[in-house]
Amino acid sequence: MKISTLEADLKSRAKAAFSLGDAEVASFALAAPPPHIKADASIAWPIAGAKLLKKPPIKIAEELKGALAGAVEAETVPPGFVNVKFADAFLFAALKDLSEPGCFHRSEYAGEKICLEFVSANPTGPMHLASGRGATLGDSLARIWKELGADVATEFYVNDAGRQVERLGLSLKARLEGKEPPEDGYHGDYLKTLAAELPKEAAGWTDKQFSDYAVAEMVKRHKADMQAFGVHFDRWFMETELHALGAPAQALATLKERGMTYEKENAVWFGSATELESDDKDRVLVKSDGRNTYFLNDIAYHLNKYSRGFNRLIDILGADHHGYVPRMEASVGALGQKGASFKVIIHQQVSLLRGKEVVKMSKRAGDFISLKELIEDVGTDACRFFFASRGPNTHLNFDVELAKKQSNENPVYYVQYVHARIRSIFDNAAAKGVDPAASFDEAKAQINPEERALMLKLLWFEKALTDCARDNSPHHLTTYLTELAALFHSFYDQHKVLDPENKEVTAYRLFLLKAVQGMIAKGLGLLGVSAPERM
Repeated sequence: MKISTLEADLKSRAKAAFSLGDAEVASFALAAPPPHIKADASIAWPIAGAKLLKKPPIKIAEELKGALAGAVEAETVPPGFVNVKFADAFLFAALKDLSEPGCFHRSEYAGEKICLEFVSANPTGPMHLASGRGATLGDSLARIWKELGADVATEFYVNDAGRQVERLGLSLKARLEGKEPPEDGYHGDYLKTLAAELPKEAAGWTDKQFSDYAVAEMVKRHKADMQAFGVHFDRWFMETELHALGAPAQALATLKERGMTYEKENAVWFGSATELESDDKDRVLVKSDGRNTYFLNDIAYHLNKYSRGFNRLIDILGADHHGYVPRMEASVGALGQKGASFKVIIHQQVSLLRGKEVVKMSKRAGDFISLKELIEDVGTDACRFFFASRGPNTHLNFDVELAKKQSNENPVYYVQYVHARIRSIFDNAAAKGVDPAASFDEAKAQINPEERALMLKLLWFEKALTDCARDNSPHHLTTYLTELAALFHSFYDQHKVLDPENKEVTAYRLFLLKAVQGMIAKGLGLLGVSAPERM
């Protein structure tokens, strides 16, 4: 039985005891209490229910305690908390369930078909640190949502058409000719490298051929970066595919049919402000020269996603895209889709620290540290754990020196070491002829405080996952793993695992450590971080 299963049973008892409906007990939940509270879980619902039931919270808590009798051991605490202690048998049963496939599937995710688009870096230069943060965020969330039972498809949208692609081609052509790129072109040294790799016949290419070649090569490098970063995309969706399908024209026609467009100054406009009042101004869809704006193409792309059967679209974008959100929300609504089916997650920038110096980055000038360089310097594991350690709304300072340390100061090393340490314990057990899977009498097991703390933390893994899904951020998982690692070290510093004089205790503790090792591996895996056997 998981905590969520027990929670559902206790919620049902609360409904019956107070004659309430589902909505009235929606906030009923088991929560991990703060460290100073001597309880396994706490219920704050009586405080929230006081207004509804027109009773003092402590009175509701007393009545709830009676309703929960037989399921858990409970006590009331002013002003209206119910603190719960789990039976030892429940702890052992729950730890066994945690290793079962699909253990963390939740009913609310069973019907979810999510299209998760992230990174989508313009193919005009190497991937930078913000791309790495977006990749970590998107890939980790995809893994977490899948673990919770959702059907998730990941996509990288490539803007391989338009003016920026033309500028890229002209910049590459200039480098081949030994000239400086146009003022509004791209000036990074990566184009010098690309120019040096051009075939001999490139001297006679058209401007479009330079653009096509540059985009193809940059996408190839982006794919290599993502592969090195442990990120898989189910589809790399090219903007030119949209045009081949006639999707922009279809999206424009749909908006016109719904009365959401008008013409002014020989251009076609979307009435996101005048018609829907959901934006600060109306937006151009088709320019006066007849060319589509990126906005129209983005609308077409999202309409295409819905047409493929996705019922939830999530875009992960960088900090410079805040203005994108209201206009896209308006367009999704104008297409007839429910607003809740579309979500934009904005992640903040990354500052790279080398010592006390903040490295300044400018993609067009070419003065920046690429994601590839950072991976080569500190490794994928440190990159991904550090990127995941803060919520997307928080600016991230990436300390390179800390990420390279092989000590407990480095949070990813601190967590990975637990996995390797437990592996060595099992190797030691095997060398001594101890059966790591030996059974023990659960009813006779004496659970000490450090062991109980480990058990409870393992049970709250599910809560960490649902927190990540709720907040669209994997940082709850890095926090969880760090706290689990600390509890393991506290236990291991005080207790001997392999006791030749007591086979029952040895078997029990190996069972517990196997569960800890498995949860560390699962948590790291959901972050795209390795769980090493040796360190």
